[in-house]
Amino acid sequence: MGYKESEFFLSGTATSYTSGSPLTSDGKWAVAPSGTAPYTTRAVVRRPVDPKKFNGTVIVEWLNVSGGVDAGPDWTLTHNELVREGFAWVGVSAQWTGVQTAKGNNPALLPGNPVRYAPLSHPGDSYSYDIYSQAGQALRADSALMLGGLKPRELIAAGESQSAARLVTYIDAVHPLARVYDGFLVHSRSASGAALAQVAPPALTPTVPVPSPALIRDDLNVPVFVFQTETDVAGSNLAARQPDTKRFRAWEVAGTAHFDHYGLQIGPADLGDGQGAILNLTAMQNPPTDTSAGACTLPINTGGAHWVLDAAVFWLNQWVAKGVEPSRGPLLQTTGVSPVVFAKDANGNALGGVRSPQVDAPIATLAGVGNTPVLCGLFGTTVPFSASTLAGLYKNHGQFVAQWSKATTVGVVRGFLRPADAVELVNAAARSQIGK
Repeated sequence: MGYKESEFFLSGTATSYTSGSPLTSDGKWAVAPSGTAPYTTRAVVRRPVDPKKFNGTVIVEWLNVSGGVDAGPDWTLTHNELVREGFAWVGVSAQWTGVQTAKGNNPALLPGNPVRYAPLSHPGDSYSYDIYSQAGQALRADSALMLGGLKPRELIAAGESQSAARLVTYIDAVHPLARVYDGFLVHSRSASGAALAQVAPPALTPTVPVPSPALIRDDLNVPVFVFQTETDVAGSNLAARQPDTKRFRAWEVAGTAHFDHYGLQIGPADLGDGQGAILNLTAMQNPPTDTSAGACTLPINTGGAHWVLDAAVFWLNQWVAKGVEPSRGPLLQTTGVSPVVFAKDANGNALGGVRSPQVDAPIATLAGVGNTPVLCGLFGTTVPFSASTLAGLYKNHGQFVAQWSKATTVGVVRGFLRPADAVELVNAAARSQIGK
């Protein structure tokens, strides 16, 4: 890959924040420093070895702790695009839970490394926002050490799911004060944000709660890109929707789930050699129910939101670095709310939204909702078409490949797919047995 991975410990004194008045749904929050506490946390850096391949942008991912351990879902989903385009990536342990598990204080989940991580100390998630700010500041101030001499021009903050909720609060409350990051990727957000402040860990009770909904404030000086799957749109009951502007963009992606088979199984081992696309297309025809997170009642989503997410990362960087705005994506069509019901085409796939060959040259019905038990509700569903349905859609293999290729080309032209990913997608279709 031509990338080097390093780990650093970051130490300092972090600030927590409070508000003198209740936080409002418009996101225009006026907060003030509340207290300070010392901390030592960790950051993982993955960067190009060759300085000439560095594009000048660092993706700083707020590591997700929903599973009780630090995870970098946005790295897993977009690492091929990051490597192709020469990004550096940094994962920050911004929250108490990730530090505790690393230190070995959650042995039922993960042994951790009590010796290696003995120096780590986290005062609680009220301080997570400033810890995240200071991590970004360190990347600029100490780039010779942390980035091996690479000099970052842009820092893009990224976070998925639980981390997206933290970023919503960070954007609305802390960014106007800190101004560390040049853009934000808010991936799979809920209707609300995370608490601005809460009681001391391990309890989670908010002391400064946030409203629901909590929109992204509309007076920002940097771009914010919100990326939503069907699961997220349904889960927020449409309450997180807000119009595109010169500084805000949202894509709702048809046929996708909050997390899917690629993220759970294929992505961690995808070397960017095209095998990931082949495995994903194969899984659409025989989708799994067993996952690394447990068994699901129904086969999980195999749609592959990561290809559209690759495009979102690329265009967010163009927006931040060059002022080139991303395409505006249509909203998913709905026929009801509470719960959200998506309008469907004749094949059972959602209408509207950002499109892909998976829904416009389909071989399965893909959805972001409807699975059980609770955790599997995040993984969506796949219902492969019967042989007779496929025969009715595609007279032969060549016709399937032609329609898949056309849908892929449309995605590239509209800015919703990357050309390199399109090559992999078309090659996977050509090598498949679909229509034969």
